[in-house]
Amino acid sequence: MPLYPLLLAPIYKEKVWGGRTLERFGRALPGGPETPIGESWELADLATTSPSGGGGEAARSVIRNGPLMKRTVGEVIRDFGPVVTGSMTLAPDGSFPLLLKYLDARENLSVQVHPSEAYAGDHPDAHLKSEAWYVVAADPGATIYRGVVEGTDPDRFRSAIADGSVDDLLNREPAEAGQCIYLPSGTVHALGAGVLVAEVQTASDTTFRVFDWGRTDRELHVDQAMACIDFTPVAEEAGTPGEAAADGDWVTRPLVACEHFRMSEWNALSESMHTFASDELSVLMIIRGSATLSWGEETRRILSVTAGDTVLLPAGLASVDVGAEEDLTLLEVTPPRSER
Repeated sequence: MPLYPLLLAPIYKEKVWGGRTLERFGRALPGGPETPIGESWELADLATTSPSGGGGEAARSVIRNGPLMKRTVGEVIRDFGPVVTGSMTLAPDGSFPLLLKYLDARENLSVQVHPSEAYAGDHPDAHLKSEAWYVVAADPGATIYRGVVEGTDPDRFRSAIADGSVDDLLNREPAEAGQCIYLPSGTVHALGAGVLVAEVQTASDTTFRVFDWGRTDRELHVDQAMACIDFTPVAEEAGTPGEAAADGDWVTRPLVACEHFRMSEWNALSESMHTFASDELSVLMIIRGSATLSWGEETRRILSVTAGDTVLLPAGLASVDVGAEEDLTLLEVTPPRSER
């Protein structure tokens, strides 16, 4: 069967801090108008999720177009192998190695940290998690918290947990649309109220909450978090966006280049076409606007996509033409690859 761009169905997660901002994408969110939808898992292939994250159940993205409709990403990877994955490095259990989401913070997320490499090595039930946030939209004055202020040590941080002043020890950054924030494992962080981000991360949902802004109905994981927090200054190298460069009528900007994934932003300057050519798997997250995807050598086929859509491009496609139709911004995500 000829391969084609795989349009993925979202998996929604209700969160106490969530909102309904994803309705701006034209999505019919579950629940009523007051149901707080905090996360939309755009590409997931997890055999199980943590109780603090997804509730212990499997989370596997389902394809919603073409002959493979209703099949999961994991099934397609197993059935087609390198024709889909190329040289992508799979997770140890043979699943897709990344988890892609949207996060909608109506309220502050908990101050949290994800397992460090050392902690994950000593605790088989915890999985390393490095991630990046791309700010899709932000209210005026919205904030992101990343890393601790200089001079903060474990004793001072524990004292701040006890007296409720943890936010005084966190670095604060204004949240602005188009901003990209890299959060390697061990970085204490929080997404502030009024921010919608696209998140790319390693395939783990292990989260240790250390402070929850006065909310008392959720478990904290202080000892686990303290064992993982990196109290050194935040390293910028891997997550510092590069300079934007023109590519015809498109502008590209590298956002993150780390051992776990690469992430780039593409903006179309006009109603124009760009060819995404590769013999490797990649994923496109449509952040703004709309486009048509066309592919095929003998007979051209077309898929229309719009803001909020996430599309997996199998390696065997070789190339896909993306035609911008309206003020298009998209993220291109490439998973880790093994050397051939």
